[in-house]
Amino acid sequence: MSEIRDASLYASGEQKIQWVAGYMPLLTGLMHDFAAEKPFLGLRVALSVHLEAKTAYLCRVLQAGGAEMYVTGSNPLSTQDDVAAALAHSGMEVFAVHGADDETYRRHIEAALECRPHLIIDDGGDLVNLLHNARRDLLPEVLGGCEETTTGILRLRAMAEAGELAFPMLAVNDADCKHLFDNRYGTGQSVFDGIDRTTNLIVAGKTVVVAGYGWCGKGVAMRAKGLGAKVVVTEIDPVKAMEAVMDGFTVLPMEKAAETGDLFITVTGCRDVITKDAMRRMKDGAILCNAGHFNVEIHIGDLEALAVETYESRKNITGYRMADGRVLHLIAEGRLVNLAAGDGHPAEIMDMSFAIQALSARYIAQNRGKLAPGLYPVPKAIDREVANRRLRAWGVQIDTLTPAQEAYLHSWNV
Repeated sequence: MSEIRDASLYASGEQKIQWVAGYMPLLTGLMHDFAAEKPFLGLRVALSVHLEAKTAYLCRVLQAGGAEMYVTGSNPLSTQDDVAAALAHSGMEVFAVHGADDETYRRHIEAALECRPHLIIDDGGDLVNLLHNARRDLLPEVLGGCEETTTGILRLRAMAEAGELAFPMLAVNDADCKHLFDNRYGTGQSVFDGIDRTTNLIVAGKTVVVAGYGWCGKGVAMRAKGLGAKVVVTEIDPVKAMEAVMDGFTVLPMEKAAETGDLFITVTGCRDVITKDAMRRMKDGAILCNAGHFNVEIHIGDLEALAVETYESRKNITGYRMADGRVLHLIAEGRLVNLAAGDGHPAEIMDMSFAIQALSARYIAQNRGKLAPGLYPVPKAIDREVANRRLRAWGVQIDTLTPAQEAYLHSWNV
């Protein structure tokens, strides 16, 4: 039975879902297709993704395809209680409340798995992790699943390399129609949506320090530059650092960047990116936030140890006063700033990402028993289908190869 904050909030949540649905033509098309095909008929799906309106529409699409949906969030601060109520009102089992403590959050993950799922839709790897560590009795029924984000892929890759992954998983995050657009354009915009609405401060003229220059970091740096900021990038990868330099950004170690930064955004997928060594060098009023999946990139323990006073400096911003009088501000407890302080990626971006998710879930269902345990790339045919659907929705036409061109490209003796 669902565990949500308040069932009476469903009307507000439904309004949010209907709004994003109007800007997600790919998912709408898939809903019609799935309603006719019923690819998930008789299958139970456990889904752990940031529980807001766009995720809710993905749940509706899977439900239209015959799936029994068991839904939880992937971050306590990104859950929207009215959206959870709307899904529960439409017949899904939902286990999520905004601001859940660690014990409650884990209980909700466990509750979603009590359905004995056939398919897993994960964002960050919490469902898969719990299945392999605490609920191995459920593994025989799992056909496979899909992982949404970079952090989850890192965990799955480690499990696969160790021979511990017990079922096939598709690396949705690595699909071109996901990481090239979601991670770059989606993260770039939604991070600053969250920062702007939370701080009410201007970006132009500030020095923005972006930790990590992967696809998400590229998007954040690009948007910061477009908003008029001076951008400093920190990196551990020499190739990515070189790319940042050639894209026009200053590259520094974190401890040096700490001396000049006004706004710090971590987006690495790793832990302890900003620690006490950097915090001691930061200027008064510096603002810290994280756009990686888990709240481990900014070392909150170090902030607390250095602070002589902690207070709410603004809603969803914690002030840490240092012994020398400086104040460092942390947004959203160091959790995902674009979701814990905003509504996440734009609907049009998540339309592509969740179309990849939906088609990947269908692929797993259609290939049950044919895939050995392991981490798999999303089939290129799915990437192309999503790209073609997006272009058609835009009304964009492209060229196609002639038979002679096809032969030319696949020949060596020409």
